[in-house]
Amino acid sequence: ATTTTATTTTATTTTATTTTATTTTATTTTATSARRHFPPVTSWHYTRHHPPARTPETGIYVTYKESVYDITEFVANHPGGTDKIMMAAGKAIDPYWRIYQQHTNSATPSELLAAMKIGELDKSEAPTVVDESDPYSSDPERHPGLLFHNTKPANAELPPALAMQDWVTPADLWFIRHHHPVPEVKGAEYALKANGLGIDTVKEEGFGADSLKGGLKLSLDGLKERFEPTEVTTTIQCGGNRRGGFNHIAKTSGIAWQFGAISTAVWKGVLLREVLEEAGLTSPKVAEKMGVKHIIFKAIDGLQASIPVEKALNPYGDVLLAYEMNGEPLPREHGYPLRLVVPGSVGIRNVKWVGEITTSDVEAVGPWQRGIAYKGFSPNVKSFEGVDVEKVLSMHEMPVQSAIVSPISGTKVAVEDKDANETVTVAGWAWSGGGRGIVRVDVSTDGGKTWNTAELGEGKDQNPSRAWAWTFWELELPVPSDALAKGGMEICCRATDASYCVQVRALTATIAASIILVVVASVTLVASDATVDSTIDANPAGPKITTTATYLTATALPCHALAGKPREDMEHPWSE
Repeated sequence: ATTTTATTTTATTTTATTTTATTTTATTTTATSARRHFPPVTSWHYTRHHPPARTPETGIYVTYKESVYDITEFVANHPGGTDKIMMAAGKAIDPYWRIYQQHTNSATPSELLAAMKIGELDKSEAPTVVDESDPYSSDPERHPGLLFHNTKPANAELPPALAMQDWVTPADLWFIRHHHPVPEVKGAEYALKANGLGIDTVKEEGFGADSLKGGLKLSLDGLKERFEPTEVTTTIQCGGNRRGGFNHIAKTSGIAWQFGAISTAVWKGVLLREVLEEAGLTSPKVAEKMGVKHIIFKAIDGLQASIPVEKALNPYGDVLLAYEMNGEPLPREHGYPLRLVVPGSVGIRNVKWVGEITTSDVEAVGPWQRGIAYKGFSPNVKSFEGVDVEKVLSMHEMPVQSAIVSPISGTKVAVEDKDANETVTVAGWAWSGGGRGIVRVDVSTDGGKTWNTAELGEGKDQNPSRAWAWTFWELELPVPSDALAKGGMEICCRATDASYCVQVRALTATIAASIILVVVASVTLVASDATVDSTIDANPAGPKITTTATYLTATALPCHALAGKPREDMEHPWSE
């Protein structure tokens, strides 16, 4: 629609009418001070722990540098959209302006903000006391826009409002999946060790044969000097991404991720296969002769995982030991000084803070490789008693999948005329493991009886055999003629990859629990002259999720998400 009218009734009534993408008019019918319980004067002082104001009823406040601003009347007029600005409600906008520098490249944003100033932060506020006995006390500062599930260890996802803002995800907004405190490593003292089958035994000064057991020790500078740098752009996704979408079916174990445990970066480093060649594993024939089947990576924080030797030595596999991320030195949060990047594989194989590499005839030990969390089981498995979990194949490449990022499930969309040819803009991403490119995304409003093909965007031009990163897609989706009368519609999408593997239409008891399913978002339709509730439940100050929005009615199914859960309770195929 070219004209949208929204009215929010609170202690202050604001009417905003947008006629084009660049022209906005706002009218306030009551005094701003009538909503506040104190005068909006610039001498008013606030503490950072002042009860946060995040709704039109209380006022929507933000801080920038040392000042406090009331942006309540501006929210509806924000050029980037209401959902994005509300992410900073009750918090500092500084981290967002650092990422989106159009705010500082022009004087206009600062001038607009200055007119909304209501006070200063109290300079006498006591500084935050850091408990040095807490092993997490030295963890890096994190972007407040992330949706936090917990902080010790940190686990946070990319919020829907920013998921498609950039094809390459800014490092500050990358999803975080940790199992321990973030290690503090001094680059000058760091050394990568390599040992195991097929690697020449040497003894370097300071490293005895018993501890090294093999032929390579390199400093970070040594890696950079000895090997040619290589760049790889890849998407990494946690194996549990979208697990939270199943909790309405049956309670799942683990972090209840929505669809934000996925991000994309440009990595720079050295090819793993070249490092292994330098260490003595000079060819696949040598690996086979020496019985090498797996390459194990031991992290400084204690985690260890492995990948098949075939992936490690594949000249087209692009496995990287990375020391840069998006053109900058690798952040501590994401693996400084050196991390493994395994394009096309589940996130846990992309080991951060790599300290040691071992060539082996068996895969890594421990829960991250041999435990239940990264395995796939038949849906009829109700108990693991008597099941030898270690013998079940571990996850590596992930199946084809897609997500509807906009509109979010539960969104209200205004339509002009029930008899007109209305459309709704639907957008999302698609990705498949193993480097299989996305060849098509289809979208349906009738439960999969008919489909509309979306237009592929960024990512579509990747090599279809080495498409390590996600592909964005968008579609102007026709609104069914009876949708307004019904009060809404259900939108679903499915992706097809370069192997012509396609997301399945429905889940039955005979389909393995490792299949990624068609994704659904529910949308409520209202006439354009109706009242649309524009209130957003923003992520509150503090690293936890309290948003009540349902991002997806159905979500991608990670292999382990429903292991052992009954399948008889499925209500209808699209919701699963």
